[in-house]
Amino acid sequence: MSPLLQGLMTILIGVGGCVGYFYASNLILDKVIFPASGPKAGRNINRANAIRPWLFLLPAVLALGLYLVYPVIGSFYRSLFNRDGTEFIWFGNYITMFGDAEFRTSLVNNFLWVLVVPAAATFFGLLIAQLTDRLSWGNIAKSLIFMPMAISFVGASLIWRMVYANNPDIGVINALRVFFGADPVDLLQVAFWNNFFLMVILIWIQTGFAMVILSAALRGIPEETVEAAIIDGANPFQIFFKIKVPQIMGTIVVVWTTITILVLKVFDIVYTMTLGNFGTQILPSYMMSYMFRDDGRATAVAFVIMIIVLPVMVWNIIQARKEMR
Repeated sequence: MSPLLQGLMTILIGVGGCVGYFYASNLILDKVIFPASGPKAGRNINRANAIRPWLFLLPAVLALGLYLVYPVIGSFYRSLFNRDGTEFIWFGNYITMFGDAEFRTSLVNNFLWVLVVPAAATFFGLLIAQLTDRLSWGNIAKSLIFMPMAISFVGASLIWRMVYANNPDIGVINALRVFFGADPVDLLQVAFWNNFFLMVILIWIQTGFAMVILSAALRGIPEETVEAAIIDGANPFQIFFKIKVPQIMGTIVVVWTTITILVLKVFDIVYTMTLGNFGTQILPSYMMSYMFRDDGRATAVAFVIMIIVLPVMVWNIIQARKEMR
């Protein structure tokens, strides 16, 4: 069967199945379980209306249970076994993992990424959003800054790999070093600082995202508040930091936490640039290094990543709901 025919059949079966399910479930609810007739008609209608929303939610709940809850529980259970899954070792993988110096390095590097990347991307996005709104060619500048968002992480990493190349004929930074009389250096092997060179790539990509969201938020600020501040003698810095920023703080927090969630899951950049070598290992790349040789350890790392990401996701959802009110 051709892929096109498979896709059409999947759509027809999926849509037809949903329509059939909703029609049949409502029919059974109204005609069989709680019939809207007889002396108890009023009470039956109220009960049916109370249950009806759950009929619509049931397919989504089942899908989430099958593709989200079950894998989480299954992964945690698998992490309690040894590398080949033949012996139940309780929390042995977690104890071994936290005792591993490479894991601790990965954890520290991840926290560095969380501290630097969201803050830098949000700051530059906010700064660019404010400055480009004052330019006649601001939309063109925004388009250029947003353009890296269209590049995959692997593609962006390959671009920056050439920027960081230790060959001055290829690497821009080393070409400048040679021009000013310094020797070329492999920036990706400079301990500790190579982590920040990798962070620059994600900041370069995510600044465009932050700029677009924050630019929309800045344009939504009532002009009356800005005009009142100008009349009171506020300078541009005071208007920006004391009038505009407080009014869009909710949006700033949502952008910050959204980028934080992305940072906690980033893998492509580190793997493409260094394969996690030279002290650049982070939790996803550490997990990948055990994926095909110790499934128990890999699932334990995956569960740790989920625990770290979960509070940030909950906080992000709470802030997003506040913004919608």
